[in-house]
Amino acid sequence: MNNLIFLDTETTGISSEDRLFQVAYIFNDKKKESLFKPPLPISIEASEVTHYTNKDVENLKTFSESEYKKELTEILKNPKNIFIAHNAKFDIKILEKENIKINDFIDTYKIAQFLDPEVKLGAYRLQYLRYALNLNTKGASAHDAMGDVIVLKSLFERLYKKMKELHPKNTLRKMIQISKEPQEIKKINFGKHKGKFVADVAKEDIGYLQWLLKQKELDAAEGNIDEDWIFTLKKYL
Repeated sequence: MNNLIFLDTETTGISSEDRLFQVAYIFNDKKKESLFKPPLPISIEASEVTHYTNKDVENLKTFSESEYKKELTEILKNPKNIFIAHNAKFDIKILEKENIKINDFIDTYKIAQFLDPEVKLGAYRLQYLRYALNLNTKGASAHDAMGDVIVLKSLFERLYKKMKELHPKNTLRKMIQISKEPQEIKKINFGKHKGKFVADVAKEDIGYLQWLLKQKELDAAEGNIDEDWIFTLKKYL
């Protein structure tokens, strides 16, 4: 599978205006990463997670003027290559702000969710899965772009093996399909019903799900679309 590109970005924040300042990827076993000067400051919250500050990037080139962007664009414009990321739509939106378009993609977050129908895993965050699944990722630093890509690649290999058992033919195509569709959320991991199955809450407190749907739709109107939750809530309502 030499047409897979594993990629992660670190960004100035998580709002719709934020931009990338670090990109790392693995493609055909070649590892590449770099820092860039973003068009707006790195937020304190982002520095808290990544430990990079504005001083670290103030004298660097911007991503748009870099050779890195040209090389990455060439890889991603090839329709045979498949983009792989965790919570892929976030990275896709970030790259689209740099005028890089993504063709097919696989979201390891959604694949992990799909392969856990009994909700045995407590969460699907990348670093959580790293330790929950005991992935072989020695030396990968958390919340550094290349560190996350190393974890991502190991996670994908685990998920692909399991998916191939269920769908031995066209396994990658099935993973792409799942990644593009909303996934049903089985269990609530926040609020007063934390730890309960959505199906059970639908029976005992339907008003809570109605309220939650309104909140999700308000968020969606502001550009923060949580398609999995909206899909799930509409199913039960």
